[in-house]
Amino acid sequence: MPSSASQTSGRPRAGSAPARTAPSPRTAALLDALVDLFLDEGFRDTNLNTVAARLRCSKSTLYAIAPSKEQLIVTVVRAFFRRATTRVEDRLAATTRAERRLGSYLLAISDELAPVSPAFFADLDAFAPAREIYTRNTAIAAGRVRELVRESSTRRGVDATFVGAVAGQVMEAINSGAIGEATGLDDARAYRALADLLTAGVSAR
Repeated sequence: MPSSASQTSGRPRAGSAPARTAPSPRTAALLDALVDLFLDEGFRDTNLNTVAARLRCSKSTLYAIAPSKEQLIVTVVRAFFRRATTRVEDRLAATTRAERRLGSYLLAISDELAPVSPAFFADLDAFAPAREIYTRNTAIAAGRVRELVRESSTRRGVDATFVGAVAGQVMEAINSGAIGEATGLDDARAYRALADLLTAGVSAR
């Protein structure tokens, strides 16, 4: 689940904006706490006074992270995907056998989405700026999967380009909610099922 931020965090490109300063340890810890809170309870009806009390910080501390409730939500959603991306890529890097890397990647995404509550997903769908972040990250992850399909394919006769394209379409359908409506699977379980399907399809018998 490479985040859009992860795509620009490496080598700077000509004309790109300067890299953002890394948050202080205190801000990073507060962002982590906000991510966990939002994942558990959603964010649409968030009251910043209540959030500040829950996290034992001042409301001004929250406004130091972002100047409005809406911008704070966007910042926290981005932080979630950034954190998930780091964990997913770390697990992928630890998987050295080519035929296992595709499954490892998709299962890591499933594990990162597993703690996400239905309330968070509902709020993500209802709040366009947050929804755009999920959609953008899904598109980036789909590209990563296509690369891994080509890398992992050891079965004769498998068209890795076709399989990668199908995987991308399924991931977009998971993101849009179509898979959930058709199967009853939440996003985490859908990614796990996709991992099982693709690893069986591209691995040598």
